Amino acid sequence: VVRPQMSGAGGNGFLTYFDKSSGAVRSLTAAGAAPGALVAGDRLAEELNKGIYAGVVPGLLGGWVSMLKEFGTMSLSEVLAPALEYATDGHPIEASVVQAIASQEDLFRQYPTSARTFLPEDRVPEVGELFKMPDLASTFRKLIEEEERVLQQGRNRNEALDAAFSRFYNGDIAEEFVRFYTEEGGLFAEEDFSNFSPIWDDPIHINYRGYDIYSSPSTSRGGLEVLMQLKLVERFDLRALGSGNPLLTHLLAEAIQVAKSDIYQYVADPKKFSVPTEGMLEESYLSLRSDLISEANSMVYPAAGEPRGYDRSSSGSRNSRRGLILGSDRERSHEGSTTSFSIMDREGNVVACTPTHGGAFGTGVVVGNTGITFNNGTRIGSTSPYSDHVNYARGGQVPILNNSPVIVLKDGEFILALGTPGGETIGQTQFQVLVNILDLDMSVQEAVEAPRFSLFAAPNFYRAGSEITMRIEDRISVEHLEGLQGLGHNVQLAPSYSLGSIQAILKNTNFGTFAAGADPRRA
Repeated sequence: VVRPQMSGAGGNGFLTYFDKSSGAVRSLTAAGAAPGALVAGDRLAEELNKGIYAGVVPGLLGGWVSMLKEFGTMSLSEVLAPALEYATDGHPIEASVVQAIASQEDLFRQYPTSARTFLPEDRVPEVGELFKMPDLASTFRKLIEEEERVLQQGRNRNEALDAAFSRFYNGDIAEEFVRFYTEEGGLFAEEDFSNFSPIWDDPIHINYRGYDIYSSPSTSRGGLEVLMQLKLVERFDLRALGSGNPLLTHLLAEAIQVAKSDIYQYVADPKKFSVPTEGMLEESYLSLRSDLISEANSMVYPAAGEPRGYDRSSSGSRNSRRGLILGSDRERSHEGSTTSFSIMDREGNVVACTPTHGGAFGTGVVVGNTGITFNNGTRIGSTSPYSDHVNYARGGQVPILNNSPVIVLKDGEFILALGTPGGETIGQTQFQVLVNILDLDMSVQEAVEAPRFSLFAAPNFYRAGSEITMRIEDRISVEHLEGLQGLGHNVQLAPSYSLGSIQAILKNTNFGTFAAGADPRRA
């Protein structure tokens, strides 16, 4: 409600949860599929980015309800109350939201429902103006009414939550989704929504220098990226190098490239394609891939390896990259269209969650009278531009996200939770902050605020030999910059605090106390 460009009930996301009583770590995937009627290759890249042909089934609302059922204590009514108040009575709109609305004004004007929602009085709101979302408030009231109706019948809490879920995905709210898309010539049908369910799963896991690191499985590629990157640098003495050392930055950048070459080759919806996750995290395979990293110079962006030979659970051949969607194969940055939070309750349960609309306001289309915009997961970035790739935009397939909240344990005890927005940079940012804390012994706030970098690829990370550019925050020293250039990196300076927005919780194991790290990059 307060930052609708970044996240909302129509978005998607991932959650990693530590249960204090059992010591278990669980992963929730709240990500929907492209409409079943989407025919691969039928739509231009731009049509799959914004507008009536873009978008995937909303997963976050279902994820919220599922989390409440599994681990919550409050009712949906209680949880939605603050959002309902802001949507009904309004809140002073902040500058970042106004800027985002202005950037999408032309798109909003193409759809009366979007203009009504985001351009009240037929104009971009002014900073500080009271901003309301009455249609979204109406949708929230319907969910609350359904929950309360079932409770008044004497049925239990879980049945009431199930009823609210069903009204969204099978009832009149879903019917409004279908009515709107049908009238506008879109692709969504009733079964696209009724077939959706959130997925509870075991997170993927590695042990790194005695720490157990957990993150999101596919359809997140960020979880694999973070875990692979850590294992790829484990053979190096990063602590001895210290922060501000160009060689440390170089080694991290090389690990990012090696991990991405595999991830962009193999990761896709595991319900549709076999993903060699086990092989990609297998010690001997990662040791072999780590040999690509030289301390003397930067690599040419490498070809993917062959992890399937190390994976007992998968089979299949590598994907070629010949076909190309109609449009550009260059990936786009969606830096300002995701959010993240990390929370610990009084019992010691911890959640790290990274929800997203994909691009700003997702598809940009407010669906009928619901007040909801869908995540634009069909866009290039969440999908591959190459038509023969496993992650190409196809009907009924869940696109890939980088969202990958992390939880760290040591000897079964909670140590750290973190997550960040940042699109393509998410896995890279989390990797650097983990190294800052686990290797360099920084405090959580120092680790969050430390200068960081991100790699970008032209045309993209799918292609071996792509041109890699390192953008690094300009607080680094001249010696650091020159050292990176001397190692062969193409370096561009970024604004001082501009890459990602980590939110973290760290336990002090000496005293049993906790500290929070809040990123100043998105105040």
